[in-house]
Formats: sequence, structure tokens, C-alpha cells
Amino acid sequence: MARKFLVSRVALAALLSSGMALTVATPAMAAKKEKEAAGGKFSPEFVKVAQPRQKAMEAAIAALGGQQTPDAMAKAKAAFDAAVGGDGKAAFQAAVPAATTPDDKNALGSMMRNFGIISQDLATKQEGNKMLLSSGKLPAEEVGKTNYDAGITAYQLKDYASAATYLKAAKDGGFVDSSGQLDAVLADAYKRNNNPEAALQMAKDDVAAAQAKGQAPSETALRSVLQQTYTAKQLAPSTEYAAMLGQYYPGTWNTAISVVRQLASLPRDQNLDLMRLMFLTGSMNDKRDYFEYLENADPRAFPGEASKVMADGIAKGKLTAGDVPDKANTDGRVAADKASLPATERDANKPGATAAAVVGAADVFLSYDQAAKAEPLYAKAASMPGVDANKVALRLGMSQALQGKYADAEANFAKVTGTRAPVAKLWSAYAKSKASPAPAAAPAAN
Repeated sequence: MARKFLVSRVALAALLSSGMALTVATPAMAAKKEKEAAGGKFSPEFVKVAQPRQKAMEAAIAALGGQQTPDAMAKAKAAFDAAVGGDGKAAFQAAVPAATTPDDKNALGSMMRNFGIISQDLATKQEGNKMLLSSGKLPAEEVGKTNYDAGITAYQLKDYASAATYLKAAKDGGFVDSSGQLDAVLADAYKRNNNPEAALQMAKDDVAAAQAKGQAPSETALRSVLQQTYTAKQLAPSTEYAAMLGQYYPGTWNTAISVVRQLASLPRDQNLDLMRLMFLTGSMNDKRDYFEYLENADPRAFPGEASKVMADGIAKGKLTAGDVPDKANTDGRVAADKASLPATERDANKPGATAAAVVGAADVFLSYDQAAKAEPLYAKAASMPGVDANKVALRLGMSQALQGKYADAEANFAKVTGTRAPVAKLWSAYAKSKASPAPAAAPAAN
């Protein structure tokens, strides 16, 4: 079963319980009757049935006392019901046939929507939203907000097809909700309506649009597309989206690296550089991460690096002393290993040094976080025949990134091909994230 990198269901409780604020003002029929009767904005039949409901709504608003607590809502509903003879919902249903003009529908829709909020009757609230939208009388700035509210209400009513329609209209109209959840709810509505393709295409479009504008794609969009490519076991696109996720949202590096780590199934020597990035970004989450790093960084080959990882795992409570029984032996090898570094460096810099000796020396310095020593050795090795050019370019870039030479690092990461390319892409994304602040994220979109 594919691991889920995107939460399967959006946490909607707070969002779906909030609704939109009550709109107190609806057209005052009595005051406008004489002025607007000639223009036909309100039909005479509607004015007749609307006036008592308008007065009842004003009584309900007054009963709220400026609050929207359950008790206040109950009092407001009781006040409205009493003012219309006992059944507010029935009173509105009786008024619907009289609402024939756009202004009629706008006015009745506003009152019905308010009553639906007060009485916590989603169906009535939604009928009000529909009338408002169909009236064509909403101010331009209210259309997106009302589509959004209609979409959320439809979602609550489990009418996912309608929810998708209204939410997409809100999104296409440029509406941005304060909770930043529009895209997440829209994607979930698509999925619940058995249309996952639409959810995926929406996320892809959002990513492409953000990139075209020089913005950071939203985290939700990136996670949505990454989940799909990961589930399909597509390494190349998964790496692209994982790299963007880590670059723009540093708190997601564990997810980004884990995707590539699982799909690439790299040999130890190559996976080591992936685990080094995980350690560098502070995204070692559990014991398994530490064990995998230690398995890749053989304590016999790189005792200093292994000792560092063990100590970090214990300090952070991810490992216990019992998990790493060979820690004492590993620590004991560090002093002698460090003492040999000057001779290792001298040998690697001799004119007759072999490529293996130069790369080996660079690897040792990199394992001790001595990037300034490792960089010139990798640079020397890069021009030597018989070297693993992809390994050297990757680790040269790593040693430069660790020193803050991000542009140089990116240039070397770009040279990496073959099985090490996914690791290089993630390191390049790390360098980009450090070279300059991430651009502002595109409006709301996992």
C-alpha cells in the first residue's frame, strides 16, 4: 500500500462550522415601495409577502444581540418564528413563488440565508445562497464569497458535485478565503464525487500557474501531485515535485526526501548522500532514519560521521544507548582517524596521486564536515580519468553548498546524471532554498 504523504481527508471542522457572517440589511420594502414600484425592481406581490418577513428578520437580528452563540441563535430563531406565526421555514417557502424579479430573489435569498444560519438549517441557507447567485444582483465583490459559502454548504450537505461547482467558480473568480482551505476542500469534493482526475489536474494547473508567475506553488497542490506520482511509482516527476516541496516548504524535507528514498532504492553509497541531506535539514524523524543513515555511513569507514549521528539520535531521544551498542568502539576510532587526516591530505595532493586516493581523501573530509578541505580535492578529482564523474560532481556540489557557495553548487548538481540525479535534484533544491528566500506562495491550495 502506498504511503500517504498528503492527509487523506481535510480537517474541516473549524472551517465548516464558521459559515459567513449574518447580513443584517435586506432591502426595506416599505421605504422603497413608492420609489421603485414604477421601475419594477420589486414585484408588488413580493413586497406584500416580504414586508412581514423583513420585520421578523429584524426582530431576530435584535434578539441575537450581536452574538452568534448557540443560545443567541436559538433566541433569534424563536423571535423570527413567533413573528411569522410559528414556522419560519414554512414562511419562507411560502414566499418563494412570489420572488419573480432579480431584486425579489436577491432580497429573499439574503433573508433565507440569514434564517438558515440562525436556525442552523443548511438546506434553507443553501436555498438562500442559490437565490442570491441566480439573482444577478450581487455586487461583484460578493459573488466569489457567496460561491465559496455555497460550496462549503453543499459540502456539508454531502452534495459534492455542487460543492465542486461552486468552489471552482469561487476559485476561478479569484476569491481567496481567509482560512486558506478553498483548494483543499475543492480537491476533496472532486474526490468524494468520484472525480480524482479533476482534483489532480487542478493541482497540476496550480503548480504550473505559480511557476509561470515566479511564485511558490501552494503546499497543498504540491502534495496532491506528489501523492499521485508517488502512488504511480514515477521516480522522475516525484523527484521534481519533492524537490519543489522541500525548497519552498522547509518543514517538509522529511516527506520530500522519503519519497525519493523509497522510489529510487539506491545502493548504500548513493543513499548516504540522501541521508546526509536529511540530517542537514533536521528532518530525521524516527529511529528508522537514524539506523538507515548509520547503515550507509559504515562506522568502520566513516567513524566520525557515524559517531555524530549516534550522538544526535541519543540527544534527541530517537535512539537509546542500547540501540547503538558499538558507539564506544566507534567513538574510540575517531581520534586515530582524525590524526591521519593531514597525511591523507598530503598524499592526495601529490602529483602522482591516483583518482581513488583523491576521491577517498575528499570523502573522508566530507564525512567530518570539513567541506573546505573536501572541495578542492573533489575539484581535482573531477578532471582525472577513471573517476565516477557523477559521484564527484554531486559531492563537489555538496561541499560547496555546505560552505554557502550556492551558485557553484547548483552548477555542479546540474551535471549529475544517472541514478544519482534524483539526489542531486534534492540537494539543488536545498541550495536554492538557502540562496534566496522562497517567493510568496500562490493563493491557497498538500
